[in-house]
Amino acid sequence: MASILVTGGTGFIGRALCDLLREKGHTVLILSRTKTDKPNTFYWNLAERYIDPEAIINTDYIIHLAGEGIADKRWTAQRKKDLINSRVETANLLFEKVKELNPNLKGFIAASGIGFYGATTSEKIYNENDAPGEDFISEICKVWEKSSLQFDAINIRTVILRTGVVFAKEGGALEKLSQPIKLGVGAPIGSGEQYIPWIHLNDLCNMYVEAIENREFKRIYNAVAPEHVTNKSLTKIIAKKLKKPLWLPNIPAFVMKLILGKMAVIILEGSRVSSEKIVAAGFKFKYSTIIEALDH
Repeated sequence: MASILVTGGTGFIGRALCDLLREKGHTVLILSRTKTDKPNTFYWNLAERYIDPEAIINTDYIIHLAGEGIADKRWTAQRKKDLINSRVETANLLFEKVKELNPNLKGFIAASGIGFYGATTSEKIYNENDAPGEDFISEICKVWEKSSLQFDAINIRTVILRTGVVFAKEGGALEKLSQPIKLGVGAPIGSGEQYIPWIHLNDLCNMYVEAIENREFKRIYNAVAPEHVTNKSLTKIIAKKLKKPLWLPNIPAFVMKLILGKMAVIILEGSRVSSEKIVAAGFKFKYSTIIEALDH
């Protein structure tokens, strides 16, 4: 069994992943921005370029999930810097410390996003060989991945999971999408024709485990379920599952732009993203359709 250091281990995805890793018998080490006496929890401080050396020396793999929430706040100039630095500079710090303290690290597994392809609605189905988009969300993903691929450049096996919208029984995107429907004011957003590349939290966590345990996993994979779903169809399916009517017309795009500013593009646009590469690598989805995911 391996010793695995996780950044972002107290977040929505991180908590579920750490629980699964422990169930699999791995030792989980957590990086925390708060000094604590909790076992297997180590202090780090980006501003001071500091990581407790014991966290690095004693680890076989690093899973890098840290990064401020894309949709948590409006995209001011400062917020954009924070979104990038919370991902890139943390990866750079990890890279510095690994070179110094643990050059024989067995693997570096990092998050990225399907935003790499840009916030756009088209007939194209994007795969890992496609070029990045040209908007801010794709810029985040480009520099995020570049910082992770530093490890690949020094022959440390590197895996990057371009993650879609994560659905779970509690928390995450599904809870936010369901709330207006539960209140009887649900409706598709904008045209409703934009796709939502999605993945069940359990499948995503299993992908990270696979990336640790399967040495054939290398470089970049789309972490999305095989089934493609639009905002309109997903809204209707959720309403049917909840036995709630959809009374309202589509929420106009301009309303979302007034509420969210430039950030609205991440829910107003979306194209299909392929999962074929990770399936070909041997990964088996437990929740490959949206009905299976919602039933759970």
